[in-house]
Amino acid sequence: MKQIFEGKTVLFQGDSVTDCGRNREDPEHLGGGYPSHVAGIWANLFPGHNTRFVNRGVSGDRTSNLLERYEKDFVAVKPDVVSILIGINDVWRRYDRNDPTSPEQFEKNYRTLLENLRRDLKGVFIVIIEPFLLGSDPGKKGYREDLDPKIQVIRSLAITYADAFLPLDGIFARYAVEGRREADMSADGVHPTSVGHGIIAAEWLKLTNESP
Repeated sequence: MKQIFEGKTVLFQGDSVTDCGRNREDPEHLGGGYPSHVAGIWANLFPGHNTRFVNRGVSGDRTSNLLERYEKDFVAVKPDVVSILIGINDVWRRYDRNDPTSPEQFEKNYRTLLENLRRDLKGVFIVIIEPFLLGSDPGKKGYREDLDPKIQVIRSLAITYADAFLPLDGIFARYAVEGRREADMSADGVHPTSVGHGIIAAEWLKLTNESP
């Protein structure tokens, strides 16, 4: 396995899936989710490495929130690698607060973020992770109507802006087809269990290892 991020700063950004209980008072705290899993595996693979992993995910965030905290939580970190997993709250708020984000607005927000990253962080390596929905909560089945067009937006943006793309919705579907119980990966269909976070971390490391 290549140590492709040696000496670099890797920034994880997103919502609660990335946040996963991180300590806001400790800028080096990674929370209990996939960013921590990635860093832990990395430390075992490369003892004494000089890679810095940073988590700035915020529970409840939408694409608009990433733009609002762009200077503080993107630019100020000075990352060499930015990994973004966002979008499920742009869907969820339509159903729990009657506060939808249209596909057009979603694309505008996300594209603006990516354009800004390319402008302000020269040479940054961008990893885009698509949001996902598992079928473990039947009450969220209808969310697909809103989520699927946003996933298509993200896939289109990834072609233009991403150095690496993790099709997580499809990956979780593959695991389910291969026999992994969806409830084992996410009890509510949105927030991963420890198993789900482990899958994300493993797939993230596999993806970035294979990227040029």
